[in-house]
Amino acid sequence: MIISLFALQNGLIRVIQLSLLGSILSNMLLVMGCAFFSGGLVHMQADQKFNQTAAVVNSGLLLMAVMGLLLPAVLHSTHTEMQDFTSKLNLSRFSSCVMLIAYASYLYFQLRSHRQLYDTQDDADESNEESEEVTLSLKGSIIWLAGLTIVISILSNYLVDAIEEASNSLSIPLAFISVIILPIVGNAAEHASAIMFAVKDKLDISVAVAIGSSTQISMFVIPFCVVIGWIAGKPMDLDFHLFETATLFITVIVVAFMLQEGKANYFKGLMLVLCYLIVGASFYVHSDSTSEEAGKT
Repeated sequence: MIISLFALQNGLIRVIQLSLLGSILSNMLLVMGCAFFSGGLVHMQADQKFNQTAAVVNSGLLLMAVMGLLLPAVLHSTHTEMQDFTSKLNLSRFSSCVMLIAYASYLYFQLRSHRQLYDTQDDADESNEESEEVTLSLKGSIIWLAGLTIVISILSNYLVDAIEEASNSLSIPLAFISVIILPIVGNAAEHASAIMFAVKDKLDISVAVAIGSSTQISMFVIPFCVVIGWIAGKPMDLDFHLFETATLFITVIVVAFMLQEGKANYFKGLMLVLCYLIVGASFYVHSDSTSEEAGKT
């Protein structure tokens, strides 16, 4: 979100769209795939299990996000707008508000009304154990969080300024850097934690890290950027173009099929990682005219 806000301030709307899309694809395919693969190799004697209900709810939210991104792209690509560009932008802003309401309702559903559906056996076991000694107070946590946020904001500003120059100097498509390279670096912490919990046979946490992050980006961060752009007078919309939206749609369908049983093994993880390689190769040979024009200007 911090990188997106700096990019929005600089008018790099296409970079925002591609980087957020890349984060979703990376979390669903690479992060969860590596978690399934690592956990499956360590616990090869039986399939690992996770909370199927939570996974299905998140899959539904991801499909709703795909709908929100798909309709503006189709509307623009088919040239059926009642008013050129204005209809697509208004639809994106309306859909963003609806998606934010849906995400707020999801938080209430998860944290209050149906909290019992998200309780795992690990949570029950931990509640029966003695509480661990607190190593960091609430005040200290807030101070550390604020300090790190400031540092990340400064680094994000430099990163946004260097993206286009790196694309030109390395002769790498801007779309590939935004969709593949940036999310891999940005999701490094999530990647490591998901694998660590999967190896410890706490797959519920790994799935929550991967799918939960994808849901948060698609249902909160992207609509939030559209609303902020609306307030700031920036034409940020949900039209991620057909190629990118189709890639997301297929990815969500594949992941939904992987999650419907509530079980995971190393082969499912391997398939997800291989799917990510196909996605990466696709974006390397994909010519994104919008980002190229932005880079030239």
